[in-house]
Amino acid sequence: MPTHYKRQIHFTMSEQPSELHCRRYWQKNITLVMILLCVWFVVSLGAGILFRDWLDEALPKVGNAPLGFWMAQQGSIICFVIILYVYKHMMNKLEGEEGFTSKK
Repeated sequence: MPTHYKRQIHFTMSEQPSELHCRRYWQKNITLVMILLCVWFVVSLGAGILFRDWLDEALPKVGNAPLGFWMAQQGSIICFVIILYVYKHMMNKLEGEEGFTSKK
């Protein structure tokens, strides 16, 4: 059996997960959300506003626009969409590990 195998737990409607199990799930969920919010903050505020001048000078242009301007206009939106997909996949993985998925 592979060493990375994790035991899958699935709860039925009549079963309730323990309070400790729910707390562990929510702690992992909140940790993931905070990490993704920090990434979004750094990309949108940091790259678009705080580090704009440095990005404009140090890195190449995107099309005809300086990179700092581009990050403030389109980069943070693209980053947000990517974060949504990352969150979806990470939560599906977490829910599968913690047994909060529905059996099909």
